[in-house]
Amino acid sequence: MEKATFGGGCFWGVEAKFRQIKGVSQTAVGYAGGATQDPNYQEVCTGTTQHAEVVEVLFDAQVTTYQRLLDVFWQCHNPTTMNRQGPDVGTQYRSVIFFHNVEQKKTAQISKQKEDESGRYSNKIVTQIVPAAEFFKAEEYHQQYLEKKGLSHCSI
Repeated sequence: MEKATFGGGCFWGVEAKFRQIKGVSQTAVGYAGGATQDPNYQEVCTGTTQHAEVVEVLFDAQVTTYQRLLDVFWQCHNPTTMNRQGPDVGTQYRSVIFFHNVEQKKTAQISKQKEDESGRYSNKIVTQIVPAAEFFKAEEYHQQYLEKKGLSHCSI
């Protein structure tokens, strides 16, 4: 199994998208990229911890590819808005790819460049591509939140 970590705004909808991909064996929502040890949701929501809401994805590279995960990542959020997704505003909602190895870094950089040049977006992509940071799993009620609520997607 390989690991991938993505932040694309509120983690509920992003997690639901990744869970639909054949080859994804497990997802967990949580926080990464901040300065506070073991933050909780209320702390992250203040913006003072510097964490992003992220989804950690475990996937079988024999069934799906990191590039496939990146394709879903680009499609499930707006990578051109700085620290904002829909009504959610703050650094915790930033668009970020946390790479776990050199190959992921290269693949993410190439993918970002292709997306930026695709003409799909009227503004430049602001997604950060940074080394994987310590992942802190979010509270249990956030895990698979949409499934627990019987929802297929977030509605804004």
